[in-house]
Amino acid sequence: MRGDVKLTTIELAKEAMKFSAGHFTIFSATERERLHGHNFSVQAHFTGEIDDNGMMGDYKLYKRLLLAQCKALDEYLLLPGRSPHLRLRDQGEHIIAEFVGEQLQFPRRDVLVLPIRNVTVEELAGLICARLIDEAELPWKAPIHQLTVKVSSGPGQLGTATWRRKP
Repeated sequence: MRGDVKLTTIELAKEAMKFSAGHFTIFSATERERLHGHNFSVQAHFTGEIDDNGMMGDYKLYKRLLLAQCKALDEYLLLPGRSPHLRLRDQGEHIIAEFVGEQLQFPRRDVLVLPIRNVTVEELAGLICARLIDEAELPWKAPIHQLTVKVSSGPGQLGTATWRRKP
């Protein structure tokens, strides 16, 4: 067993790791949900090497990064900037969302246009995971081998995204 790397997983699912947001899911080129909102919860599983002190990393760093992601999405209407079915126009103080001839107008200050195809739990999980890896540069600040992010829109309904370090 000498030379083996011991891995452990830290799971964070704190009550404060949540955000409230409005959205609508686009089901096809002609069908979407009505505008509504959720209290989304976020959890993350950090898998990495155990150091000589019996720790994998700094919990405070992981919590701070997750809380920052939640805060960045909180109390906004979330719109997908990469949807093939939704056209978004920025008109100064408003964002116009066009879907099958329908025009929805929203105050610019209340909207976040995200680099995703649809506002779903699976896309939100992927977005938060990518932001932790790319923007926060988490793998270079901690000995992370794998990161799994889960976003739930309610009990029993969640999406999961996983990043793995390349060997």
